[in-house]
Amino acid sequence: MNAISRITWPRASFVGFDRIWNELDTALTNSVDNTNVFPRHNIVKVDEEVYHIQLALAGYSRDDLNVELEDGVMVITGEKEDETVEYLHKGISTKKFRRTFRLNENVEVSDATFVDGLLVVVLKHIVPEDKQALSIKIK
Repeated sequence: MNAISRITWPRASFVGFDRIWNELDTALTNSVDNTNVFPRHNIVKVDEEVYHIQLALAGYSRDDLNVELEDGVMVITGEKEDETVEYLHKGISTKKFRRTFRLNENVEVSDATFVDGLLVVVLKHIVPEDKQALSIKIK
């Protein structure tokens, strides 16, 4: 039984929305089983067209990180080389991770910066010309 089927949804009223139901199921399952919590992140709405995804990555370097976009899914991965340091206490995690973010078809990744342990990925919502509001001149 998946997460969506455990919830009473009017699924029978929606035809052709299988992809959306599957994405909702994946999102609910990941939030319930708590496996997708590292690294911590923020999603910031800068304005109506620009968003920032901020990931807290203390202990990583720029070379340890990778941001890829394929088929509307942005994947951020990180893997730190093994250190030969002997820790008395290691409270800063530098484990291997993979975070995915499903992006709207009109959202593009425009930039990524890594400063002071914070990875910031800049997303822009671009409305295609054929979807933009038109002003009709009244004669």
